[in-house]
Amino acid sequence: MPEEKHTKYPSVKRISDEERITMVKEIFSTITGRYDFLNHFLSMRRDIAWRRFAIKKMVFFKTNRFLDIACGTGDLSINAVREHRDVSVSGIDFVYPMIQAAKQKSTKKNLSGKTNFLQASALNLPFVENAFDVTAMAFGIRNIPQKADALREMLRVTTPGGQIMILEMTFIQNRFFRLFYYIYLNYLLPLLAKIFSRNAAAYYYLADSIMNFPSPEEFASFMGEVGIADIRIYRRTFGIACLYVGKKV
Repeated sequence: MPEEKHTKYPSVKRISDEERITMVKEIFSTITGRYDFLNHFLSMRRDIAWRRFAIKKMVFFKTNRFLDIACGTGDLSINAVREHRDVSVSGIDFVYPMIQAAKQKSTKKNLSGKTNFLQASALNLPFVENAFDVTAMAFGIRNIPQKADALREMLRVTTPGGQIMILEMTFIQNRFFRLFYYIYLNYLLPLLAKIFSRNAAAYYYLADSIMNFPSPEEFASFMGEVGIADIRIYRRTFGIACLYVGKKV
């Protein structure tokens, strides 16, 4: 793994699932302190709007519980509680520094009584079946090699009739913006990250993982093959991000 910030991580197409998991864990352990700032800065604060849009689409009807998988520093969890005040949230992430940051943020906002953050794997969720009205993952599925297994776990813990949500970056499909987006991902974004992050190579990985993620139609079809029903795609900001909303039948 690289020690200098100018080193690139290997492409996701050239490494095993085990190597990718190790690489992702290292990346997110080293950028935790600047994670929120860089997310907002490098997306021109569109990530905030994308999460807000997802939260507006959430429907709570039975358990009033929300599960945030790959929760990072807790932005989706915390803002969901603020929007849906009768809801309690569980957030999981397999990177412990992220969980620590989420707990600190929740405590600072006086929401620790309604949020519970713990270290766990998306492939083995520590919850019983049918526990949550809404199960979501924001900007996490792209980093999981065993995507089908993760989606099946989301289905397992979601109550029948409940929502499975995936908010994820994708390589823009619009031909007019495609070249600009390629240049931004592969050159401008890592260059900007070098100014603010001690592991700017993480943002080369970000570009690589986005470019190798399936198209919106391909990913929605993949979700359907796993058993998620009634999938809708909501494209945001020219298709840079997509919200996929499906149901458990």
